[in-house]
Amino acid sequence: MALYESVIIGRQDLTPSQFDSLIEKFIAVIESFKGEIKKRENWGLRTLAYKINKNRKGHYILLNIDGPPEAILEYERLMRLDEDIIRFLTIKIKSVDEKPSPLMSNKSEKQKNETIIGDSNLTLDNE
Repeated sequence: MALYESVIIGRQDLTPSQFDSLIEKFIAVIESFKGEIKKRENWGLRTLAYKINKNRKGHYILLNIDGPPEAILEYERLMRLDEDIIRFLTIKIKSVDEKPSPLMSNKSEKQKNETIIGDSNLTLDNE
């Protein structure tokens, strides 16, 4: 079986739980073809670079898939038919990177920086 990386953008008016159930539907299709999800990262609600179908934001998710090409064809066909999916992109990769994606590592770094800046014991004057 081959390895694939897929990023899906869902409509902004979906709740996070609705978006998760929608993604579970697509994961079930992959698993029905004996494929499996190697990694799953929910990137949350993010602002789009430009409006797509009157949407300014979208729910993002990254899936690393190990499955046959037939599973990917059916998976993409169903995404094209679903009106809650704004955009998707699936590419073939050589190996799954076990580390968090750069987008997720930036989030954790921001949270660390906010914690440091928000610390009341920290003084920033240069006297």
